[in-house]
Amino acid sequence: MPNPVVHFEILGKDKALLEAFYKDVFQWQIDPVMSEYSMAIPGDGGIKGGIGAMGPEREHVTFYIAVKDIHAMLALIESKGGKLGFGPHTIPDGGIIAGFEDPEGHLIGMIQPAPGMPSGNL
Repeated sequence: MPNPVVHFEILGKDKALLEAFYKDVFQWQIDPVMSEYSMAIPGDGGIKGGIGAMGPEREHVTFYIAVKDIHAMLALIESKGGKLGFGPHTIPDGGIIAGFEDPEGHLIGMIQPAPGMPSGNL
């Protein structure tokens, strides 16, 4: 199946509170990446995600979809009534992320994997 969901984010006001909640309730492994963001690793094959607090303008719950060409997808999204939410930005592994708002304003993310990186079923 093309364009799989490959990542989620839960960003709110209190990173420590959110980390403790998801760790205690679901037994997720939490690995800090930076002061305001940690990787959340659900067990048994669940997709990995992020938990953190990056300021009021970034509070959201969303998921990320893997795409082959993020710029082409953003153009298609805009032609279908969506709009740019953030990015595109290069991430540390060399991939590119961007966010868009669907026609009802929901924030959804996309990831274009770095060359040579696994890309799910793209």
